[in-house]
Amino acid sequence: MGRLAGKVAIVTGAAMGQGAGIARAYVEEGARVVLADVAKDAGQDLATALGESAHFVHHDVSDAASWAGVVEETERRFGPVSVLANNAGILRFGQIDSMPVADVETLFRVNQLGCFLGMQAVVPTMRAQGGGAIVNASSVEGLAGMAGCTAYAATKWAIRGMTKCAAMELGPHGIRVNSVHPGMIDTPMTRVHGGDAAMEYGASRVPLRRVGLPGDVAPLYVFLASEESAYINGAEISVDGGVTATHAFGG
Repeated sequence: MGRLAGKVAIVTGAAMGQGAGIARAYVEEGARVVLADVAKDAGQDLATALGESAHFVHHDVSDAASWAGVVEETERRFGPVSVLANNAGILRFGQIDSMPVADVETLFRVNQLGCFLGMQAVVPTMRAQGGGAIVNASSVEGLAGMAGCTAYAATKWAIRGMTKCAAMELGPHGIRVNSVHPGMIDTPMTRVHGGDAAMEYGASRVPLRRVGLPGDVAPLYVFLASEESAYINGAEISVDGGVTATHAFGG
């Protein structure tokens, strides 16, 4: 307890799944947290459950003006932003020769542009206070390929690359930027694509023989937001039960 005492964090995609797990863990460790998401009811319910250290803001990560509003609201309510968990993202499968362009563009806008805009929005306040921590959500599909995931993987490889470039650019200002690469995690977003059968299949491909849970991912976000990781910058860390020790799920 208290590993994030004094920190002010924004967590995107915080209403459910991995984002909700991150938000809970941040509050438990002493941070004050703004939960940012397009899912109003779920986000507000979680913020209420977490108490005075949490506040929900409706937020579209693909909109620069929305980002400006989230940062302003965070500073008004809790103070300068010291941590950004750039967690928001969507998953869409599609074959190269048949995936609608509109679906590809939506993936790019939410996953890739959303991550970029988030970093851009918090840099001024982090630089002004002498540093901060940004944790970007990539994926094991940002480390290796998988059939049916070309557009999705493109966004996750982009996040991996942007993280490393940002780490070089922002490091001199005391701002650390790292990426997290979860494997198959049991969340509402992944269950849409096959339910229990998909979870069982995924578990069969993981060396630990189970899919992950949001609680398996959140501790890494706590570590990367805390002073315990003060000399970790530009890193890519997988949380995948060992999948990327060999090949990706489609290997």
